[in-house]
Amino acid sequence: MADEVETTIVTMVFDTTDPDHLLQVLAKYVVLTRGHPGCRNVDLTRSFTKADRYVIIQKWESPEAQAAHFDSADMVEMAQACGGVLASPPSIDLLEGISAHDLA
Repeated sequence: MADEVETTIVTMVFDTTDPDHLLQVLAKYVVLTRGHPGCRNVDLTRSFTKADRYVIIQKWESPEAQAAHFDSADMVEMAQACGGVLASPPSIDLLEGISAHDLA
């Protein structure tokens, strides 16, 4: 029997006062994150229902890979670059992937 793959999912919700600046910061972060060990996928999305809200959705191979990423220089750089452009602190949630998978 093959080993079951764990999937750890992270959502990060950002409400901004400066959408143009935040979009540049988050787009760079997403590109860099895709190259981190254990990253299965990361997407940057914008809300249809709440103006100036951006959501990042990440999938990681394991909780350990996700935790290592959150301690990375790229994560710290992104957080620092968000200074002064957020309407409120970001909402971050860590989820267990029960039926999450990537299509080949």
